[in-house]
Amino acid sequence: MRRREFIMLLASAAISWPLAARAQQSMPMLGVLSTRGQGEAPRLLAAFRQGLKDEGFVDGQNVAIEYRFADNRNDRLPALAADLAHRPVAAIAALSTVAALAAKEATATIPIVFEMGGDPVRLGLVANLSRPGGNVTGVTQLNVFVALKRLELVHELVPAAKLIGLLVDPTDAVNAYTTIGDLRTAARSFGVELWILNASTDNEIDAAFASAVEVKVGAIVIGGGALYVGRQERLAALALRHAMPAIYEGREFVAAGGLASYGGDFADSYRLAGVYTGRVLKGEKPGDLPVQQGTKVEFYINLKSAKTLGLNVPPTLIGRAVEVIE
Repeated sequence: MRRREFIMLLASAAISWPLAARAQQSMPMLGVLSTRGQGEAPRLLAAFRQGLKDEGFVDGQNVAIEYRFADNRNDRLPALAADLAHRPVAAIAALSTVAALAAKEATATIPIVFEMGGDPVRLGLVANLSRPGGNVTGVTQLNVFVALKRLELVHELVPAAKLIGLLVDPTDAVNAYTTIGDLRTAARSFGVELWILNASTDNEIDAAFASAVEVKVGAIVIGGGALYVGRQERLAALALRHAMPAIYEGREFVAAGGLASYGGDFADSYRLAGVYTGRVLKGEKPGDLPVQQGTKVEFYINLKSAKTLGLNVPPTLIGRAVEVIE
């Protein structure tokens, strides 16, 4: 290479390097706080990233995403949220009810976008749904309220059951206590008793199903929560193994052999949270963005499992199902 060309090459590199460095520095950082373990429920994180992409943001190109996974240990969330709050993040996406509460506790200034199943007003995350105020907004499926419908449906499917189990994650205390309180009241109106089954680890989930059989629970309502969302196939397998009629909130549960499910579209909820996060990264204020409520609620039923369990499914229920698996 000639000396003159070499000097010009060095000069070009000297100019382009600071430009690249400045571009790297100007890329906004996004914190993502998740209750789950890394690698769990990849379909949902992919939906979240798709929502970001819909708003023009792609990880590594024009946004740098810092993930914090609690590995299904909710007690780790406050420290993880605090870690993100001390970094130069432009926003935090909190992907569960407990993650949202931890993020709000960690910062009152950094914008927070949640995806959750609880009532954000009741939990004190926002002032109201239409105008949240403050630094928090997001998407809720209000699955705590949908749990009441699950109890009603399982009562229709197993009318002879006088003792119905409710599986909850005690480390997701707000969701658990709210669901227990609401379902106990509803159970009395149906003339049934509610039996609480606590499980916050895989071993405890196994033990909960075994305990339900021991005390002669007639059916199980599986509560909401990030821990259970990533374990729908495991929950369905346990229900099959113990010949236990059970209802949950996702189609994967029914596809894996569970009796029925009733709930929102998780992937769509995560995508919407990604869209809102993208809008916040563009400069919109969370307090001005109305909390979005999932309106798409789906009922699935597995008639093959119903037959195995010796249940006769009323035609009216079959007619209400989005999909019947036979």
